[in-house]
Amino acid sequence: RKPRSKSSAAMLRATAAAASSTRLMRLAQPVRHLNLHEYQSAALMAAKGVNVPEGYPAKSVEEAVAMAAKIGDEEVVIKAQILAGGRGLGTFTNGFKGGVHVIKTSQVEEYASKMLGGTLVTKQSGPAGKPVNTLMLAKKMDLKREMYFSILLNRPDPRALVIACAEGGTSIEDLAVEKPEAIVKVLVDMTDPAGMTDAQAAQIAEGLKVTGDKAAACAQVQNLFKVFKEYDCTMLEVNPLAEDATGKLIAADAKVGFDDNAAYRQADIFAMRDLTQEDPKEVMAAKFDLNYIALDGNIGCMVNGAGLAMATMDIIQLHGGKPANFLDVGGAAQKEQVIGAFNIITQDPGVKCLLVNIFGGIMKCDVIAQGIVDATKEMGLKLPLVVRLEGTNVELGRKIIQDSGLPITTAVDLDDAAIKAVAAIK
Repeated sequence: RKPRSKSSAAMLRATAAAASSTRLMRLAQPVRHLNLHEYQSAALMAAKGVNVPEGYPAKSVEEAVAMAAKIGDEEVVIKAQILAGGRGLGTFTNGFKGGVHVIKTSQVEEYASKMLGGTLVTKQSGPAGKPVNTLMLAKKMDLKREMYFSILLNRPDPRALVIACAEGGTSIEDLAVEKPEAIVKVLVDMTDPAGMTDAQAAQIAEGLKVTGDKAAACAQVQNLFKVFKEYDCTMLEVNPLAEDATGKLIAADAKVGFDDNAAYRQADIFAMRDLTQEDPKEVMAAKFDLNYIALDGNIGCMVNGAGLAMATMDIIQLHGGKPANFLDVGGAAQKEQVIGAFNIITQDPGVKCLLVNIFGGIMKCDVIAQGIVDATKEMGLKLPLVVRLEGTNVELGRKIIQDSGLPITTAVDLDDAAIKAVAAIK
């Protein structure tokens, strides 16, 4: 057996690096699920018997002042409402520090003016941050201890993973690094009609080191699980889960995410969706039934099939380019979806070239080719466009593109397409 040449070995290493890099980028992107703001989550939890502080949303400075007056205390808690954790330690892009403050009621106007309309950057928001369009004015609670509590779906089996820690109120990521032994994990069977057992609730309460009524604490833990299960949640995070002077458990701050597949039976909850907290391109993609995830490259991709899309991104990187997105148009794309896909991709200012890679099976190459031609004409597309077609009616599809008179570059295979796309941006 002949040894591999240096160039062959280098290519294999490059391929592995490209695949690894691309997969890391994919894993770094959030999965699209419905998330609710704290004030919305608090209302849902209260409906299931969970203890939550008195609080009200405000979308203007005037409303914030009025809600603080409604609470009627000398001090209130003012919280920026964004769909990301770590708000207390975050920083606004205008330089204002912190998304959560305990202030005098007389200071509400000052603080609300600095927070509303701003962008808050936290450890979990990403560097771009999230817009603050709503504040929550909450009653200041006399909290003696702060703990951490969350429930997540454990994907390998039909169980929910409960994570509890006797220390909370700050970043759980830091606690996991500094004190991993302090974190308690309990798996609860989602298929059991009884829900969380008394023994499991007691184990969690023990992990939280509750100091008050143990039975009442267990009931609160079970109510939190009821919220998770009955509302079809993918994630429920309470940070902090706190104790007041009497030892009563209170969900002082909460973040809840929901399974998109449950939208049909949780219609009222999904009507609360705040689109301003999501990537506008991903929102638009959902309207066209496209699977889209933004990346940070310069070559926009439109592909049919998730596997082919991932391979396309890997090959682009192998040849010196960087994929700007993952976009799967599925198996039955029409002209409207192609136009939608092109519009979404070209909204990204970093995109310098479009690469279309279609394997025609159910989707016929002539149909997608006509959609590409129509979309290019209708949009007046100015970016370089490279198209690789293969499969059903491929010759007819190639002829449609060739006869269109448009400056569309065709490719014979995926390598050829990636090489041409990379060349087009250099």
